[in-house]
Amino acid sequence: MKKIVYLLFTLLTFIYIFSFSSLDKQVVQAEEKAVSGGAVDVSATAAVLLEGSSGEIIFEKDKDKELVPASITKIMTLNLIFEAIDSKKLSLEDSVTVSEYAASMGGSQVYLEPNETQTVNDMIKCITIASANDAAVAMAEKIAGSEEAFVKKMNEKAKALGMKHTQFKNCTGLDDNIESGHYSSAYDVALMSRELITKHPQISNYSTVWMDSITHKTKKGETEFGLTNTNKLVRFYDGITGLKTGSTSKAKYCLSATARRNDMDLIAVIMAAPDHKKRFSEAQSLLDYGFANCSVYKDSELTKLLKEVPVQGGRKNVAAVEPTSIFSHIFTQDADMDQVKRTITYEETIKAPLQKGAPVGKVEYFYNGKLIGSVQLTAGETVEEAGLTDYLLEAVKKLFHKL
Repeated sequence: MKKIVYLLFTLLTFIYIFSFSSLDKQVVQAEEKAVSGGAVDVSATAAVLLEGSSGEIIFEKDKDKELVPASITKIMTLNLIFEAIDSKKLSLEDSVTVSEYAASMGGSQVYLEPNETQTVNDMIKCITIASANDAAVAMAEKIAGSEEAFVKKMNEKAKALGMKHTQFKNCTGLDDNIESGHYSSAYDVALMSRELITKHPQISNYSTVWMDSITHKTKKGETEFGLTNTNKLVRFYDGITGLKTGSTSKAKYCLSATARRNDMDLIAVIMAAPDHKKRFSEAQSLLDYGFANCSVYKDSELTKLLKEVPVQGGRKNVAAVEPTSIFSHIFTQDADMDQVKRTITYEETIKAPLQKGAPVGKVEYFYNGKLIGSVQLTAGETVEEAGLTDYLLEAVKKLFHKL
């Protein structure tokens, strides 16, 4: 009897151990499956991880799915604000008067009153830190005269950036229904985020602030109003540079998170996450993956290697050359950057008139013999066509040189 009990006990123990071993194996396989097919397991409806300098996609999930963007709409609003500042149409010290319409905005706001004035600088703080709809509309009216005219500029900019799955109907993202025609995609949000952090890096002076304040100045007097950043990653994430949150009942929880480490900018976009914790944790996981597994190659030496190109029939015999951009490329595995090779070629015949920006050659980049990208070379100056007087002067110079 004891022998039978012993055998039964041994058999049950074996089954128990085997079942848990099998379960562990399934868990490992499930974890591997979650990591394969992408950088991390993302529960949000759509997501993208983009490298800033190259624009290359590191991770994607339904990147072109058109969704309600909520307040990450304001990334485009901020792009146009900083463009106006860069072009000297605005300054940070300019005053902005709040209209009745701007003051009537619901949702996230800083409770601006009609006819209240704030500086452009403080309006940017309100939009970036507190996601203020009233401040966004006030700035739209300041720049374009009306929100409608400003939205037209937003859509023109979206088209210029190649945002094929975006259409704006307002500058705030308050519209909570995709049928209204206000929508964007994770990839398009990444594109406008890239534009903002690379062309206007001063945005980080606002988007990384955890807490700040503005002063309301009205007929009632002056009152201080506190601002708290809606992007919780600014409190603890290493290298964080921004950028913007958004949430409504239809949009769920959205986030464009940007960070910079070791001269590499990453943009993680999360759209329609199930809750606010997920949008932050999943964006953080994407950024962590990118920084851990990617490296960026940038050709910062190219301009030193470029030569002047000969120009036929011009008032000058040569023209300076410049690249259209600094080449960069993302490697997602351990790569030997010394194996990146470049070849520079110039047009065989370049004739005047030559306009600044005209193509004069190209640079191709190879890694282990495989083409990984190229950059156009253009004329760095205009060379006008030589006239009769120019030829006569040249002939005289040659004559005196012989004497």
